[in-house]
Amino acid sequence: MGLTHQSCGAGVNKENFSQGDSKIDYVIALAGNPNTGKSTIFNCLTGLNQHTGNWPGKTVMRAEGKYINQGLVFRLIDLPGTYSLMANSVEEQVARDYLCFGQPDATVVVVDATCLERNLNLVLQVLEITSKVVVCVNLIDEAERKKIKVDIDALAGELGVPVVATAARDGTGLETLADTITAIATKSLPTNPCVVRYGELIEAGIHELEKQIKLLLGEEANARWLALRLLDDDQTVIAALEKWLAEHEQSRTRLG
Repeated sequence: MGLTHQSCGAGVNKENFSQGDSKIDYVIALAGNPNTGKSTIFNCLTGLNQHTGNWPGKTVMRAEGKYINQGLVFRLIDLPGTYSLMANSVEEQVARDYLCFGQPDATVVVVDATCLERNLNLVLQVLEITSKVVVCVNLIDEAERKKIKVDIDALAGELGVPVVATAARDGTGLETLADTITAIATKSLPTNPCVVRYGELIEAGIHELEKQIKLLLGEEANARWLALRLLDDDQTVIAALEKWLAEHEQSRTRLG
């Protein structure tokens, strides 16, 4: 199914899901700064096939919905709008913990084309956690009105992940966005994200911690990102990691 302005939304989702709950093929996270049009993209993709609640143990709203693209069923998780993943607020903590431990099949980071530099801070932080990223440069119509030109191809080359321009309010670019998400989730489109490198001493510490983290977690989490947070003595990450390990140990005990 293509997602054009005419085809996306409540009508198409009602038709596709009229036979009851469908199996979920892939889970997609939707991240972004506040006021980037992230909610508009979420609503356009999922239509009325969505529901809300709270994140477990938090007062932060959790919204998720489903949509179909290329015959595959996607669950879209709308993460709280945040400016960073440094856990300075409960919203940032929720978004960060989900990206690290929820392991979505792809993450879409929505940025505002009119203030791209400010938004790219979050993109770089997400890329430290996962390589399965699509950057959605939204509000491209507003940027054009302000005589701002975004070189989408050059940005994709710098970031090492696909970049899609959209104007979600009128549906521009949504079909391409949905197809690109599918390509990332199905691993048919490889990525080579840029990696922020630190000083020699820090990189040596990261390397040593990465080895220990991989022994503990295998490939279930981004060892480099966790190493950076441990070097920062980030107590919220340590608490989240301890909780995640305890839950997995309980699961193994029940299954064993």
